[in-house]
Amino acid sequence: MRFRHPDGSTVHLAYCTNVHPAETLDGVLAQLRDHCEPVRRRLGRDRLGIGLWLAKDAAHALVTDPSALRGLRTELDRRGLEVVTLNGFPYEGFGAEEVKYRVYRPDWADPERLGHTTALARVLAGLLPDDVTDGTISTLPLAWRTAYDAERAEAARTALAALAERLDALEELTGRSIRVGLEPEPGCVVETTRDAIAPLTAIGHHRIGICVDTCHLATSFEDPHTALHALTEARVPVVKSQLSAALHAEHPHLPEVRGALASFAEPRFLHQTRTSTAAGLRATDDLDEALAGNTLPDGAPWRAHFHVPLHAAPTPPLTSTLPVLKAALTRLVGGPAPLTHHLEVETYTWQALPPELRPKGRSQLAEGIAAELTLARDLLTDLGLKELP
Repeated sequence: MRFRHPDGSTVHLAYCTNVHPAETLDGVLAQLRDHCEPVRRRLGRDRLGIGLWLAKDAAHALVTDPSALRGLRTELDRRGLEVVTLNGFPYEGFGAEEVKYRVYRPDWADPERLGHTTALARVLAGLLPDDVTDGTISTLPLAWRTAYDAERAEAARTALAALAERLDALEELTGRSIRVGLEPEPGCVVETTRDAIAPLTAIGHHRIGICVDTCHLATSFEDPHTALHALTEARVPVVKSQLSAALHAEHPHLPEVRGALASFAEPRFLHQTRTSTAAGLRATDDLDEALAGNTLPDGAPWRAHFHVPLHAAPTPPLTSTLPVLKAALTRLVGGPAPLTHHLEVETYTWQALPPELRPKGRSQLAEGIAAELTLARDLLTDLGLKELP
């Protein structure tokens, strides 16, 4: 979906396909048929943006076979879909029964991460619509915080500098400008937008910036206006933003609240949990760890890294951090010029929701994703953007 900003530029809205497990190119093609096109039809749109997630094997197939890349581009066009952004965070196995810490490997100190991201950039340059010259990729925020020493930090910095050079060369070759954004996430070396400023300033290249995920922003109790102002002051480019909402518990000391939270503790994904105290942020790596005994202080609200559907907050006594998303979006695209032109709804946890909240079948999932995009569209038009055909 495309929108015209009052300054005349185009803002793209997509939804991320990492909600649909697929490791191979055939799986990606099936996604387009079984999920993405049905969402477009539910919205009554001739064109729908998707933030494509390409696992290692799918990316390799596309980058080594020009005919496969042309075939994917043709299939996108045929189904009324367009791609201006990729999710390059998960490497493989995102649809596995247990993902947890695996999603952070390989990290930016490992050569595989540079190779994979380079492949994604080359693929994206070939998928961009004819009238679009700028593409974006979100990636993991350097590494998970443990086992990250000075040597690995230097390896990661060197890899990102090499990536920037490759992206420069790619633009010279194709005329397409691809930028990559580190996506701050709780528990990682770069947990917050503030953590991103120093390493990105050290790299000092306009092709490497930040991807602001509004669920992660909220989970770490960052104020969106303060965070985005600091990025602007530091001249760190907001490459893209993922529109997502975290799980919020206002009164975690109450037994009924703990019971409700326990229904969101599940075995597939990591649900980092945070609370803000007078002494600073207190944290656990997962929700079940927070619920065990007195691990996390419960005198103030808790937030958990669980991407809940934008349009359907959990039932009381829980809620979502949708207000944080709205505040961030106001700052991102509500001013005289957008801070970013690429927005991506990223609720990948539909099938990890408590059983009674999960969609039953493809049709209900398509309906839910369409409802999220409708909410995002309404937020954008309320900010003065105009939806384009």
